[in-house]
Amino acid sequence: MPGHPARVDHEYRRCGTVNFFVAFEPLTGQRTVMVTERRGNAEFTAQLQALQLRYPGATKIRLVLDQLSTHTPAALYRHLVPGDARRLARCFEWIYTPKHASWLNIAEMEWSVLERQCLRQRLPTQEAVERELSAWETERNKEAIKVEWQLGTVAARLKLKQHYPQLE
Repeated sequence: MPGHPARVDHEYRRCGTVNFFVAFEPLTGQRTVMVTERRGNAEFTAQLQALQLRYPGATKIRLVLDQLSTHTPAALYRHLVPGDARRLARCFEWIYTPKHASWLNIAEMEWSVLERQCLRQRLPTQEAVERELSAWETERNKEAIKVEWQLGTVAARLKLKQHYPQLE
C-alpha cells in the first residue's frame, strides 16, 4: 500500500542435494573429492574400490572414518560377492573417530576449507557442484597442502578421557 514499506516473504527453495566423499593423504597433501547423489552403501563401496585401485601396491590403506552407519565393512557385503567384499575390506585398516569427536578426523578439516573456499555459493546443479569441486581439488593438490597432525595418543587420551573405558 502507498506509504507502507513493501513486504516480501523470501522462501528458500531447495533444488536438491548431493553427497561428497573426501579422501585425504595428510602427508602428501593430495585429496580426492567424489560427488554422488546419495551417501548409501553402494556409493561407499564404490569409493573404497576406487581408493583400492588408486593404491594397488599398498599393503594397508588407513581409513579414518566417522561413525556413520554406512562406514563399515558390512556395506561392502551388500554390494559385492562375499569373497570380493572380504578381500576389499582387508585392504583397509578401519579406524573410527570417537562418537562425539569427529573433529579428530582430518577430512573434517578439509571439509571446513572446502566449505569456506568453494561452497559458500549457490550451485544449481550436480554438474556445477562437480565442476567447482574438481577445480578446488586440482588447486589444493597442485599446492600439496599437507596436515601435520599434532595430537598424539597420550594427548588424545587425556583430552577424550570421557570416551575411553575406565580401567580399575
